[in-house]
Amino acid sequence: MTRILRFIQSSDPRGGGPIEGARRFAQTWNELGHTQDILTLEPHDAPILPDYPGDIFHLGQPYGRGPLARYRYSKKVVPWLRENASKYDAIIVSGIWRYQAVAARRALKNSNIPYFVFPHGMLDPWFNKDKPYKVPFKKLSWLLVEGPLLNSAKAVFFTSEEEMRQAKNIFKPYHVNGMVVNYGAPDLVGDKISQAQIFRKMVPELDGAPYLLYLSRIHPKKGCDLAIAAFASIASKRPDLWLVMAGPDKLGMIPKLRAQATALGIMDRVLFPGMLEGDAKMGAFREAEAFVLPSHQENFGIAVAEALAAGTPVLISDKVNIWREIEADGAGIVGPDTVSGTTAVFQSYAALSESERAEMRDRARKTFKSRFDVDNAARSLMAILQDRS
Repeated sequence: MTRILRFIQSSDPRGGGPIEGARRFAQTWNELGHTQDILTLEPHDAPILPDYPGDIFHLGQPYGRGPLARYRYSKKVVPWLRENASKYDAIIVSGIWRYQAVAARRALKNSNIPYFVFPHGMLDPWFNKDKPYKVPFKKLSWLLVEGPLLNSAKAVFFTSEEEMRQAKNIFKPYHVNGMVVNYGAPDLVGDKISQAQIFRKMVPELDGAPYLLYLSRIHPKKGCDLAIAAFASIASKRPDLWLVMAGPDKLGMIPKLRAQATALGIMDRVLFPGMLEGDAKMGAFREAEAFVLPSHQENFGIAVAEALAAGTPVLISDKVNIWREIEADGAGIVGPDTVSGTTAVFQSYAALSESERAEMRDRARKTFKSRFDVDNAARSLMAILQDRS
């Protein structure tokens, strides 16, 4: 049995891909006789992931508005790591630019415990362009924390060739032992008909109508406004088609998106059902005509892989780092993360015949099985961890 510790900022499933990937890998590893515990920077009374097959340790401070609270500083973490790291065969640090990087660097730099780092797209140059005022602080942090942490890791894991390519030399010195590892989502389980019924009951307005599905955080990075603008461009050509925008809205963006849809005359065909989980989520993926994600930056896109598992074609931007694989396999349509680029993607999809859409669904499913099945990815990553630990 191999014991892994995953050090991640939060285990809240609303956080998206990193924790979703961690929990899915843990499930597969558990079935193979291995364990993965989780260490977070959440407060001690934070909710525990239901049915997680390992221990979860919350050692963070209460949430607050101050700089240390936002950085998720906790004086408990470094002593805990120094005391408990030897209980594990390897440690995976998920994410950078928060206190988990500082704590991992301080606690592990003189230890014999092998550690690995998932940047999870946080070295993408888009972030420097989006918030240039943070760049000087990041350069200093790289010199003191992230650079030494990554440069001393047994390996730094990237989830696509595109992510690894973009990360090079964004910050210097850069002497990272990077490698691309398989990543993905679990195959769909459960009854397709009952899952579809559960989802449809949550959105009775659809009344059986076809729809395009956005399922991710409601966040400026995700291009939600682009999806609405592009949908407006095909609404008259497909009067039967709806747009479902599902996901948690921590930033309160939905009123603005509703106003945009109203101004474009499509609000009566755009739904915001909130975060979908379990059978409702599976039903949404299975029933959708296509999945849409015109993101401005996407390290991997767990939801893209989940859609492919359902045999649902994906309409994505070329800032989703697995876009080359999608385009090569014909499992969806790709375009720039602009209004015109997203509109062109939607219009290309709307122009497909029924038989062409059916063929794309078949290719989507094949792409999932050959590239993005999390069971295969978890086995592959465990072999790497065992080989390098």
